[in-house]
Amino acid sequence: MAADTTTSRAPDARFLLSHPAHFIALGFGSGLAPKAPGTFGTLAALALFWFMHLALAMPPFVVAFAAVPLFALGLWASEVTARDLGVDDHGSIVIDEMAAFLPLAALASASLVLQLIAFGLFRLFDIWKPPAIGYCEKRLKGGMGVMFDDVVAAGYAYVILIVVIVVQHKFF
Repeated sequence: MAADTTTSRAPDARFLLSHPAHFIALGFGSGLAPKAPGTFGTLAALALFWFMHLALAMPPFVVAFAAVPLFALGLWASEVTARDLGVDDHGSIVIDEMAAFLPLAALASASLVLQLIAFGLFRLFDIWKPPAIGYCEKRLKGGMGVMFDDVVAAGYAYVILIVVIVVQHKFF
């Protein structure tokens, strides 16, 4: 499939590999999951965190800041992929979940329990879409429209996670 064609069909492995932007936007393949691709994209972000932290020996704060260039790359990749799929924000585009969740994974890296809480909170807010998230999703277009609502969802999850960490530290 040529990079400038549009289609409304679900992407497949051939589409994934047809353009570097597709490979990135579809979360290196995690977005091809037939059910809950956003959850699989978030799991891929968790795996990316652990790879960067353990295999590349990057401290959590460095991994968290790696989300900035990943976000910028995601703007381009999601814009190209959305255009090629012929929709504004196809569910298989999961680079937004990956870039948004990476700092949360780093923040919660002190324990697997905290990472599970961060994962659950992020998925909750990404699916539920409280007012600010829904507003961003409707108002922003292109790559920014794909990417930014997940950053806001991560912000909601971040606030709750900080409360959980403070309460855990203070009372337990």
